[in-house]
Amino acid sequence: MALYAIGDVHGCAQTLAALLGRLAEDAGGALGPDDTLVFVGDYVDRGPDSPGVIDQLIALERASEAGTGPRGVFLRGNHDQMMLDYVDGAGDSELWWANGGRTTLESYAARGDLRLPADHVEFLRRTPLAAEGAGCAFVHAGLDTRRSVADNLADLDPSIALWTRQHLGADLSAWEKPVVCGHTPVAEPLDQPRLIGIDTGAVFAGRPGLGRLTAVALPERRFVSVETVDELSPSV
Repeated sequence: MALYAIGDVHGCAQTLAALLGRLAEDAGGALGPDDTLVFVGDYVDRGPDSPGVIDQLIALERASEAGTGPRGVFLRGNHDQMMLDYVDGAGDSELWWANGGRTTLESYAARGDLRLPADHVEFLRRTPLAAEGAGCAFVHAGLDTRRSVADNLADLDPSIALWTRQHLGADLSAWEKPVVCGHTPVAEPLDQPRLIGIDTGAVFAGRPGLGRLTAVALPERRFVSVETVDELSPSV
């Protein structure tokens, strides 16, 4: 029974496939119904193949529902939320466009989708903001450092769950359990008593120290990473 949390994918479909293969090896050759994959969000934007990422996640979801694959937990990231806001005509579409939305729309158009596919949109709508397991809480960006994890989860502030960085370098003594998150790219995973950060900048392969997609096996806190293999635009 393995549980892996996986960091920000950002349209790096080939890299996601490579990491899933590595995790299958790590789990003894295959991931099955007794295993769990927790994705901390940001599936789209910046990378070259956002639709390919969501295709893989939907396939994992369907295999989980059929009892033929690992249980999938798919959290929402701020980029996923911006894409939903674009679909709904809400929020700041220019902010999304400038932060990878243009690349996302171009990647759909390149495969003949002039509109965002309904099943992809509905997949993102199903994504929750937080989850718990293996003695940890999981969220995309972080939680309010002034409140316990239990209080955060009981009354979750979406803006904090999707966007915060207040926990970095902060006093986390109010948290009674570790929080696993992505959102902020780091050269090495954060492995602190109350904080595990697993965004190692898969989509930023051109930046020093970044360019890996990372998962953490829990509760043992063992990190598994693959180098980015997608061909990325220099403008990413």
